[in-house]
Amino acid sequence: MKNQLKYVNLQYVENISDGDLSFKKHLIEIFLKQIPEFISNLNKFFTDGDNENLAKEAHTMKSSVLVFMMEETGQKLNEIQILSKTNRLKRVPFLIEGVVESLENAAQELGEYLANAEKTK
Repeated sequence: MKNQLKYVNLQYVENISDGDLSFKKHLIEIFLKQIPEFISNLNKFFTDGDNENLAKEAHTMKSSVLVFMMEETGQKLNEIQILSKTNRLKRVPFLIEGVVESLENAAQELGEYLANAEKTK
């Protein structure tokens, strides 16, 4: 199946899975399970003023989104991490909004990708 995706790029996943479709699907499924928790934690930590955990969550998320080559989202998460550590939070709500939108789009796209992969077996 040719990679015609808009929000994610599966090239890295394809490289590390070395043609193992089951492993590739497993990586996608793990990421899809993480997305709601990531979104919930970002919002909760920001609302609670828990900057330390907000920075940690952004750092953790950054690794996951970069596996799917979501570079812009990774940059926003890096900025959230830095701003949270330095207690400069003015831009953080805007950044969180952008990250959430990107993750929701990626989740929809990857869900459709998995459904299509099942159909083309």
